[in-house]
Amino acid sequence: VHDADGYQPVAWLTRPGSVVVEGDGAGFSVTARDGGRRLRVVSTEATASRALPVTVAGVPVGTCPADGGALVRSHGDVVCLDCERRWGLPAGASVTDAACDDCGLPKIRVERGEPFHLCLDPACDPMEAAVSERFDRVWDCPDCEGSLAVEFAPGRVYLACEDPDCETTLSIPSGVVVDECDCGLPIFETAAGRSCLDGSCQIAGHTAAKTRE
Repeated sequence: VHDADGYQPVAWLTRPGSVVVEGDGAGFSVTARDGGRRLRVVSTEATASRALPVTVAGVPVGTCPADGGALVRSHGDVVCLDCERRWGLPAGASVTDAACDDCGLPKIRVERGEPFHLCLDPACDPMEAAVSERFDRVWDCPDCEGSLAVEFAPGRVYLACEDPDCETTLSIPSGVVVDECDCGLPIFETAAGRSCLDGSCQIAGHTAAKTRE
């Protein structure tokens, strides 16, 4: 269940044993159960209804431009059922309906400080390049007079002080910048709430998770 903006989850039940959808045209309800756990969502107004096909392999998300096979999302990856090529998804990424103009693969939406819409193939549209263009050396290092440069490792984008004598590194979470902490670093809003980019920041009120009001 997401908030009104459709981005941040406010409640969830992962892999329920059963899901029941009921509606009368004016509204609808969705009830998910997993053992003794129950999540029920009730809407008094129906705004849209959409049915998506599901295969044994996963939820279809597009068509492979190489061979026309179905692309499905499975276990955090996108896989072509014909050629079996596999593309890994960054943490928190979602597959969109848009296609890459260059290769034809689906685009993904991933939040690293702000939303980025990138090609599924990182070789075609690297996430680190997009994040670097936007946030490289935007913030000052909290431990010295250097700036924080965007660095990357396999599956991870992070900030590191440009001063070779400083060992400060800060992970960029899956979320968006919503404010500035009194320490000068950004405050991120993630699925867990709001917090300063520096997890060790002692500024009152900025280390505790806050949900969107």
